[in-house]
Amino acid sequence: MNNNRFEKSLAVAVAFASLFAASVLVRAQGAPTSSLHSPNAATRTIQSKNDSRPSDDFAGLTYTEEQKSEIEKIHREMESNKAAVTRDEKLNADQKNAMLQGYARMENGRTFEVLSPEQQRKVRQRIAARRAADQAANKQQPSQK
Repeated sequence: MNNNRFEKSLAVAVAFASLFAASVLVRAQGAPTSSLHSPNAATRTIQSKNDSRPSDDFAGLTYTEEQKSEIEKIHREMESNKAAVTRDEKLNADQKNAMLQGYARMENGRTFEVLSPEQQRKVRQRIAARRAADQAANKQQPSQK
């Protein structure tokens, strides 16, 4: 019975992560980069070791005690979910990676919602600057086939 409940919860989490990812992609297609509301955790999760991007778009922000508490709560919940995925022997490596990336996106999105409007603006600016730098670097590299 407990296993069945876990599987249902996992299925709901996967569905939610998929919907969240799809909504971000749809917004990205029709909106300028600066208007996106959540960090692109999927890109950070799978970035190459040679990538010079900062590892955290939230670094350096000063949080209130209430924000710290809420962010820690979100982090603990997502870490628990990630641990359950890594222990699940029914999932293959690709499925686990997809689930872990989904949970990372969910954590970043929920953390972003906790931020004040000024903090959100700073995070958006960092994301836009990082993306612009990535695009410039991609234009300088010759295509390799």
